[in-house]
Amino acid sequence: MTSPAPVRLAWLDALRGYAALVVVLFHLSPSVIGTDRHLAIYRHFDAGKYGVLLFFLVSGYVIPMSLERHGSLRRFWIGRLCRIYPAYLAAIAVVVLLSSAGWLAWSESMRHQTVTTALAHVTMMSDLVGVRGAVRVFWTLSYEMTFYLVVSGLFVWRLHRHSAWWAAGLGLTALVFGAGLPNDLLGAGSGARRTTAAILVVLVGLSILAYLKDRLVPAAGAAGIALVLLPAVNGHATRESVVIASWQGILLLAIMFAGTVVYRWQHAQIGGREAAFALTVVALSVIGAHWTHLGTAAALRLWAANVGAVALTFLFAYAMRNRTVPSVFTWLGRISYSLYLLHVIVLLALPRVVPDLGTRGIVFRATAGVAYLLVALVTAWLAYRMVEQPGQRLGRRIAAKLEPRPAGAGSLATQRAAPRTGQGENERQSV
Repeated sequence: MTSPAPVRLAWLDALRGYAALVVVLFHLSPSVIGTDRHLAIYRHFDAGKYGVLLFFLVSGYVIPMSLERHGSLRRFWIGRLCRIYPAYLAAIAVVVLLSSAGWLAWSESMRHQTVTTALAHVTMMSDLVGVRGAVRVFWTLSYEMTFYLVVSGLFVWRLHRHSAWWAAGLGLTALVFGAGLPNDLLGAGSGARRTTAAILVVLVGLSILAYLKDRLVPAAGAAGIALVLLPAVNGHATRESVVIASWQGILLLAIMFAGTVVYRWQHAQIGGREAAFALTVVALSVIGAHWTHLGTAAALRLWAANVGAVALTFLFAYAMRNRTVPSVFTWLGRISYSLYLLHVIVLLALPRVVPDLGTRGIVFRATAGVAYLLVALVTAWLAYRMVEQPGQRLGRRIAAKLEPRPAGAGSLATQRAAPRTGQGENERQSV
């Protein structure tokens, strides 16, 4: 086991690793406890969404911290691309290989909308285009990428400190106006989806290129901010989209901005009342939007349970942030991205290895579940060592070559964006 990098925040690593494990166990659950029991639990508590919302909160906390620590959009995007794309491309390659060999079935999107699906994968925005990702869990990356671009745009236009307003505003928009938002304005037909996917490749590609070349950055920033409209009008473009409506897509961005609110409050960039107001609005908006737009008491109970569990988990992790975190949790956090991307592929292979698992006894199913979990963890660890770490090292070399930083000197952007407190631990560290 490798020792954690000194720049890491251990409590965030642990929280991210825990969230990934929850998602893995949620997907494994039907095979071990049976579909009926799984659905019975799901009607009261959606562990999958619980894990994803924790992921989004962590991203909301980490991404502004990373961007402002770098003080440079070029360094930030080099780091991001080399952090997320190698494992993402590796997962796609594994799916293509297994599908070609007949071990996995090609998705309907890949069979009937091949060009659109390929274009959507270039930007990671498959869910917002309305096609299924090569791996089902890719849907969350659509919102991660959108958040990166929006936050970058806010940084360019010196609006990044207004996180509380963004969080509360997006939450209230989903709650109050969500029912009237179009769900498929840009994806109602196959031609529209192909056009949308192509435009996103150009828009996202030119924006990132502008940051890397340090040219036309204000225009790229404006385009990034404008992308907040994409989930507002195309949140459920087709039945292939996991997000059920545009209002739910907006809520996911609000949750990420809620993580940013915690970061800004911790560094005294916003006041406690402002932070508490924004976080309360987001929590109530998530619960209220699902209740009012879905119109059932069951939705109210389910999302109250989901939001309450997410809030308590994050608060507990935050309260323990200065405690020593067991190394197993930080290790799990380091491999969490590969674990999240690859565990479904391993799970899809389980029926071939253990046919008719659902008909076996509970002891056998539990043993198979433990074996699956071990295989998924080992697979993720290998991917982390062989794909993620080399990618991160490559990113550091590219950043050092394109934008060397003199010892002891910070860029103007760093000085402008740096937190105004002396909390040394978080200024020195980033994920």
